Amino acid sequence: MFRGSIPALVTPFRGEAFDEAGFRTFVEWQIAEGSHGLVACGTTGESATLSADEHRRVIEICVEVAGGRVPVIAGCSSNDTASARRLMLAAAAAGANAALFVPPYYNRPNQDGIYAHFAALAASSDLPIILYNVPTRTVTDIHVETMARLARIPTIIGVKDATGNLGRVTAQRLACGEDFMQLSGNDEMALGLFAMGGIGCISVTANVAPQLCSRFQNACAAGDWPLALTLQDRLYPLHVALFSDASPGPTKYALARLRPEISAELRLPMTPPSGASREAVDAALAHAGLV
Repeated sequence: MFRGSIPALVTPFRGEAFDEAGFRTFVEWQIAEGSHGLVACGTTGESATLSADEHRRVIEICVEVAGGRVPVIAGCSSNDTASARRLMLAAAAAGANAALFVPPYYNRPNQDGIYAHFAALAASSDLPIILYNVPTRTVTDIHVETMARLARIPTIIGVKDATGNLGRVTAQRLACGEDFMQLSGNDEMALGLFAMGGIGCISVTANVAPQLCSRFQNACAAGDWPLALTLQDRLYPLHVALFSDASPGPTKYALARLRPEISAELRLPMTPPSGASREAVDAALAHAGLV
């Protein structure tokens, strides 16, 4: 069910409010452009700034507009297990196809605590769980051995790997089994991850270039490595530019240039990207042939 190009969607705001109409149009465009799935309320969606009601509404609209055409993964992360459980149950009630969770951040539990956190979430719902391992943000790492323990829980089905360590892909496949789904959490590393056993990417760049990212993932799945490499080279400057300042600032700036329904508005503590970042995005959009 979960494969290919899966954009971690931005959440559009206008006048500090969630722009429901803009989001509906954006989701529809993503599906029309070939995205294979959608993530609502991920980091790129500024989930940390959403109220509980907004969080639930973003997921509900994403599921409604998708209408079963592509799967919807709901970001449900919290460093408090009880809060994460509430988000997960709301996502299940909204009709999401899976929940995405980082390990607890700030309080930084040990490996037993990480396991207990995810095991408790799995016990509370039959909604499939995708782990999101991103130590640069959480300062917590799901070790390979812990992931292997978690993979034995039937509803924990895979990982979004943003460790930046391609060797993890092989180590996790050997420890967790070939059926344990591995998705890249770094656009620029998606080609290498796919070659080592991955099956897709939860992508920031696909917000801006969904068709190119979909074509790239389709080429990887077909084993058309020359085409995949050509598309990688076309997209690479954009992968880098979208993180030339605090995300999702550069991504919203790029989208505001390309899509009238998306405002560049961010919520504090996020602020607009610098002039140098905007210049890098402009050059990358031109290199990718998007402007």
